[in-house]
Amino acid sequence: MKNERWVFHSDSTAQNAGEGVERRVLAYSDDLMCVENTFKKGSVGALHSHPHTQITYVVSGKFEFEIDGVKKIVSAGDTMLKKDGVVHGCTCLEDGTLLDIFNPYRQDFVND
Repeated sequence: MKNERWVFHSDSTAQNAGEGVERRVLAYSDDLMCVENTFKKGSVGALHSHPHTQITYVVSGKFEFEIDGVKKIVSAGDTMLKKDGVVHGCTCLEDGTLLDIFNPYRQDFVND
């Protein structure tokens, strides 16, 4: 779906991204990517880092996020900025959905 102008949710494929987590790659180009992640309560996005700047928007649910050693509870409407290389992760406290925007795109999420 790289460089596709229209990416319909029904045409995208959910991928297992860990126990209780599904990742769905949406529209993207070389310099920008939109990814939807759905979490079940209790599922974990393990602490990690990557060479991409990332903004996460909480669509629904409640999460405990750790970013660069600081933990905060976030819920629908909240956003987080994670600069490239910063360690971050989350635990889902209530079923929810996160929308991640990456710059540049995550080549490891797709088969180009």
